[in-house]
Amino acid sequence: MPHELDQILISSFQPDFEKRLGKLRFGIVHATRFKIGSKQYEQVRSIVQDVAARKDTAVAEYTKEYDDIELSPDEFRVSKKDLEKAHKEVDSGLLTSLRQVIENVRKYQTEIFVGNKNTHPGIKYTPIRRVGICVPGASAPLPSTVIMTAVPAQVAGVKEVVVISPPRYESSIHPVILAVCKELGIDEVYRIGGAQAVAALAQGTETIRRVEKIVGPGNQWVQMAKREVFGVVDIDSIAGPSEVLIIADDKANPAWVAADMLSQAEHAPGSAIVFTHSQKLANEVLVELKKQVKQLSRAEETIKCLEDFGGIVIFDDMARIIEWANDFASEHLEIQCGDKSREVADKIENAGAIFIGDYSPVAVGDYWAGPSHTLPTGMTAKFFSPLSSNDFIKSTSIIEYDKEKLAESAEDIIRLAEVEGLDAHAKSIKIRQEDL
Repeated sequence: MPHELDQILISSFQPDFEKRLGKLRFGIVHATRFKIGSKQYEQVRSIVQDVAARKDTAVAEYTKEYDDIELSPDEFRVSKKDLEKAHKEVDSGLLTSLRQVIENVRKYQTEIFVGNKNTHPGIKYTPIRRVGICVPGASAPLPSTVIMTAVPAQVAGVKEVVVISPPRYESSIHPVILAVCKELGIDEVYRIGGAQAVAALAQGTETIRRVEKIVGPGNQWVQMAKREVFGVVDIDSIAGPSEVLIIADDKANPAWVAADMLSQAEHAPGSAIVFTHSQKLANEVLVELKKQVKQLSRAEETIKCLEDFGGIVIFDDMARIIEWANDFASEHLEIQCGDKSREVADKIENAGAIFIGDYSPVAVGDYWAGPSHTLPTGMTAKFFSPLSSNDFIKSTSIIEYDKEKLAESAEDIIRLAEVEGLDAHAKSIKIRQEDL
């Protein structure tokens, strides 16, 4: 009897191979954002504009409408007392693990930070002063998101870090998230979410001071609101559902490959794709998927997600795999090709994060290794980078000429200004020539 997942097996021998591959490539991209001009898109724009006009009143109304929680503006902010209570009550073993993650992330972000390593006199780096972080209000708490966004900002020297998260846990934010905020010294936390919270951070309200950059994951409403306010503030990227692309050969363990696919597909939506040139491995991974998915609490949703956004793709050779992998530009790219894994990795140009070898599943990056798990999705790894400490500084060019140096260049500058018809530019040099 055919299984629902049989359809995700795609072979280069099939006549519609490239068409199916193209559909697979763009499927998750379209789940990232609302179509411009759609009802939802216009709704996001309306929310942003309304918050700009009516501020706290609008935020409270949208919180009631979308989260079914009635909050007055003086209840938006989580009290220091609640932060301290959450920190005291967090499980001691979990707190130990969280502290180690924080140390890992801080070490990595410090080592890659360029802001204090520059010696060129023509540039100055300054931390962004105030940053807002979006933490999703999922059914389970996401303390790792706080760490992976706030710690890079702190390493860069950001003085004010603000956290927003919708009130989905007993009309507030999950205590584990609050405990992490307290551990990191973040005391400005608001129990609001969605497009209205992004708009409040970007434009300011009576109770929430505006920030200068907004980062972090979220659903389509959050991401499209970030897109809408970009230019008023900076943003990290417009991130969509989680993705993994696994390049595997016949040396890979099919059970592990299947497990890694399911770890992303369980997000529902989430994209989970395997590229291989081994028919045998492809068949074995499919068998493992069918077996392992039945053991999940959300099996039905995960199967549907694999049907919509999953694929086990069989190519003729590794060269084609690498070509298509660079075109997919996946958020997470795993390479499980035995002793050839590093060689394959060196040929990848477009990926949010590369996980090399059998013992580097996505979960290691999500929770532990040090790089931020806030990564570009939906093919945007072609031009966006992972969030890092370097995203929280801005550069200022420094130009300092003395009398002699200006004299050496004056005629050339005047010539360039005059050819562009900018007489005042030229005269600003000429007037100084009188003193030369």
